[in-house]
Amino acid sequence: MAVRVRYPPSPTGFQHIGSVRTALYNYLYSRGQGGTFVLRIEDTDRKRFVPEALQDIYDTFAWLGFHWDEGPDKGGAKGPYLQSERLAIYTSYVDELLARGQAYRCYCTAERLEGLRKEQESAGAANPSAQGYDRHCRWLPESERQEQESAGTPSVIRLAIPLEGSTSFVDMLLGEITVENKSISPDPVLIKSDGFPTYHMANVVDDHLMEITHIMRGQEWLPSVPMHVILYHALGWSPPAYCHLPMVMGKDGHKLSKRLGSTSIRDFRAQGYLPDALLNCIAMVGWSYDGSRELFTLKELEELFDIGKLNKAPGVFDYQKLDWFNGMYIRAKSREELADLIAPFMKEAGLPSDDRSMLQGIAGLVQERVKTLSEVPGMVRFIFEEPLAPTRDDLLPRKSDPEKTVDALRRLQALLPELGGSPVASEARLRALAEQLGMKLGDLLMPLRVAVTGSKVSPPLVESILVMGVDEARRRAARAIAILEQR
Repeated sequence: MAVRVRYPPSPTGFQHIGSVRTALYNYLYSRGQGGTFVLRIEDTDRKRFVPEALQDIYDTFAWLGFHWDEGPDKGGAKGPYLQSERLAIYTSYVDELLARGQAYRCYCTAERLEGLRKEQESAGAANPSAQGYDRHCRWLPESERQEQESAGTPSVIRLAIPLEGSTSFVDMLLGEITVENKSISPDPVLIKSDGFPTYHMANVVDDHLMEITHIMRGQEWLPSVPMHVILYHALGWSPPAYCHLPMVMGKDGHKLSKRLGSTSIRDFRAQGYLPDALLNCIAMVGWSYDGSRELFTLKELEELFDIGKLNKAPGVFDYQKLDWFNGMYIRAKSREELADLIAPFMKEAGLPSDDRSMLQGIAGLVQERVKTLSEVPGMVRFIFEEPLAPTRDDLLPRKSDPEKTVDALRRLQALLPELGGSPVASEARLRALAEQLGMKLGDLLMPLRVAVTGSKVSPPLVESILVMGVDEARRRAARAIAILEQR
């Protein structure tokens, strides 16, 4: 049987590390098995539906660079399946369950259910079967049920969970799992009062009709499997294979959350992380190839991903590790590629972003130094905006005096037009001047660095001057000389 997997996001919030890892593992497994990757939007929770979250799903796929294989035709393109467009399908299957007595209408009001919940909380019920819905409407006499229908009382439709026995299933990662039916959440809702299906109903029906062979999702969904298996059997279907992925944790051992830093993919994108770096880092959260290799292209992951190498223990998403991945991918780019990536960050910061030659020069300055692209504008702003005037103390190297420093700056001013071309040749000229003046190269360049960049730490000085322009660098050096000569 050909492998068919799906990624079924709910557009109630933005895509995050955990959801993207689920999508990625499903995609990689389908590629490795020569199968099909289906995108299905589970948008039946209309109260929590967020249009921006739906667009974020599409934007995330486009940015990360992998795509679904199948979906209904949306104007000549493969759109995802939308559950909100399939309501009649779910209703037809619920009608079958009602006819066979495997589901029933529940007329309990929200007030009654809230009162029941409070009673159970105050009683501190230890028995799981004594918690949750009390199955009140499951035992309604037919006459009372007809009265409710005649009165037009709003209702939901619930699944009749077997009261005895147990339910078993096999998870590809966790092995065989058996759950006593009395411990399953009592009679979950299948169709809400607004006519929309719940996650449980739509999920099971769609997975069957779309011929999904493997369900790969996070372990937080594990408690829902027994009721889904019961629903599959009630409909006369066989469940697909399950594989519940290890949880994604922060370095502190807790589930990853916004309090530990950004988990939204759009936030990572805005901070200047590269999609290749993020995918590579996410792929390693709960999976490893050989325990040592860490850098993989998406194509390599498609070829090497193996469910058998998933870890049962929770995976740790490490932001410092992501910085390392991102730095590695930035340094692997050509200057032309990096210039393209830098441009929007320069534009957003209000700095020039259209001069290709200048952007490539900046790429060369920062490529070995940045962890994220958002760092670039702050690192090179001095090129376009003159920094605040330095103080005399800022300009003086240790064990030097104003006269000696002024002389060094004047010599450097004169030498600047001769720099350029080979970095090796430029450094040789600077070293020769430092030796002539009896100074260390760092002490010679420090006043010029402060004068030009406004800081004692900066990108390579000579390359920065060449991007900035020698005339502007000489003018800033002159300002520094004037400061040192003040009495």
